[in-house]
Amino acid sequence: MAILSDYEEEEQKKPTPSATPARKLFNAALNPSDPLGFLEKVLEFMARESDLFKSDSLVNDVNAVVRMVKEKVETEDKERKDVKIEGNGKSEKKIKEEVAQAPVKMEEAMKAPVKKEELKEVEETDSKVEEKKNGRRAPNKGNGLDMDNYSWGQTVQEVTITVPVPPGTKSRAISCEIKRNRISVGLKGQLPILDGELFHPIKVDDCFWSLEDQKSVSILLTKQNQMEWWKYIVKGEPEIDTQKVEPENSKLGDLDPETRSVVEKMMFDQRQKQMGRPSSDEMQKQEGMKKFMAEHPEMDFSRAKFV
Repeated sequence: MAILSDYEEEEQKKPTPSATPARKLFNAALNPSDPLGFLEKVLEFMARESDLFKSDSLVNDVNAVVRMVKEKVETEDKERKDVKIEGNGKSEKKIKEEVAQAPVKMEEAMKAPVKKEELKEVEETDSKVEEKKNGRRAPNKGNGLDMDNYSWGQTVQEVTITVPVPPGTKSRAISCEIKRNRISVGLKGQLPILDGELFHPIKVDDCFWSLEDQKSVSILLTKQNQMEWWKYIVKGEPEIDTQKVEPENSKLGDLDPETRSVVEKMMFDQRQKQMGRPSSDEMQKQEGMKKFMAEHPEMDFSRAKFV
């Protein structure tokens, strides 16, 4: 008969099964500048913790996995490009289609009639480019310029200036000083609104100012030299492009014959200059030289330079 203590002794003598070894965790961070280093650590970890490297087809299997991942990434990139891009709302596919259709649309646009609004917009853009290039502005309808605190216009004989003042202003509150080469306009006790040396001298006795509707000062200046256009009112202000000055033809009839002749000559010379053609004076010189050359055929003009 067995004794209980014998069984307990036998149980104690039996070998205790060893505990399952704890799995090691992979511990490595991906450095975007060294992706192969990270991959090397992954393979080393797998070599220690798995039977991957015991396979005879290890290289082929790894190459197959790399190709599969590469194809998957390329497919995802292509699908992402076909999705509308945030910002312009157009996919790459849509952009390519528009580029392919561009020549056809361009031809249709060239055949279509140009609207006046579009033509005006183009002219205004060209005008701004030209202003930026030569530093001069295109004149307003009065052949002057609209400034922040006043505006002015001109004819070949006179200059008109409009200076806004607070509504209800009385004439006694206006300070307006007009001299042969200088002007100063403003409200008494305040800094002048317009003050500086004039572009050219004026005839002071033929100049005057008036208060219009108690909200603006109107000034008329009579030019001393009535054969040219002013580029500005006072020195330091922006200049206008006098080549773009266009006097109203309806007012030419109001001028005396001599002044009208001068204005018409100025208008002709401006148009000629815009088209790159000689002015009236240059044409007159050229005609005189042609006549002189015809009258003296014995002279050799082949090396002559005409200015």
